[in-house]
Amino acid sequence: LPNHDYTLLIMGNIDNNELAWAIKNDIHFCVFEFDKLEAAIKVAKKLDVKANIHIELETGMNRTGFDAMLVTSVLEKVKLNLDYLNVKGICSHLAGAEDIANSERVTDQFNRLKKYQNQMKSLKWLNPKWHTSSSAASIRFPDMQLDMSRIGILQYGFFPTQEILVHYLSQNKNNIDPLKRILSWKTRVMDVKTIKEGEFIGYGTSFYTNRETRIALLPVGYSDGYARSLSNNGKVLIKGKRLDVIGNVNMSMLAIDITNIEGIEKGEEVVLIGNQGDNEISISSFSDFSQLINYELLTRLPQDIPRIITE
Repeated sequence: LPNHDYTLLIMGNIDNNELAWAIKNDIHFCVFEFDKLEAAIKVAKKLDVKANIHIELETGMNRTGFDAMLVTSVLEKVKLNLDYLNVKGICSHLAGAEDIANSERVTDQFNRLKKYQNQMKSLKWLNPKWHTSSSAASIRFPDMQLDMSRIGILQYGFFPTQEILVHYLSQNKNNIDPLKRILSWKTRVMDVKTIKEGEFIGYGTSFYTNRETRIALLPVGYSDGYARSLSNNGKVLIKGKRLDVIGNVNMSMLAIDITNIEGIEKGEEVVLIGNQGDNEISISSFSDFSQLINYELLTRLPQDIPRIITE
């Protein structure tokens, strides 16, 4: 992190024994309960380095954040310890801006946050950045963006939900998705073989060969984030063709029906997510069968899958 020109903000949990690391490395973190606030002051005082904090307020999501009755006490505590604290931000989190059914709840939350903001304008010692908008809120409720927006899934080229995509397209009166996907998921065929008619493929009896069937085996399974619910439902791209997953998805292997495609051999590239030729396997196509939202599938991809950066 030395000489970095970016800011890291940890919005979730950071244990008290990790605060020294965060403060030393100029990392911002959210404070949403008194124990964390007091620990941050104690560690910053010991290190003689100010902690960069963002105070999270509860506005109606009923998750993390200081309740209304505690806000005055929080501000008093912070004011007494400005030698050890930099209040970089004040924030909240919206409860489902990607869902139109939540519109009233989200609007109520934002109004509560704006009320806090108006009340704190008179505090001359406090000059934070206010933020609450995620990717979905930034599109559906642009007036809620305040000083900063917390853009997540949009950075990867994906809309939070199909509902948000439709909202964006209708607002902009076009039918072109402006986002460019920056993520693809690929593997290679590990083996090919021919199965005679009248056999089951893989574990159990979920797929029965009604004809002689040629299959490609892939070294990918549910341990890699490829949902077991995609058994006999999933699709992949090989040689630009959309092909079926057959049989049960195993822990680290799955089978593809390649009977109708000539020339597929060991080592052939397979696209699990992304483009090949004129076809695409999208993240949303997984959700049709696996019931995973975009976020869930993307975050389920394990760290040990090699990441390759391309132009």
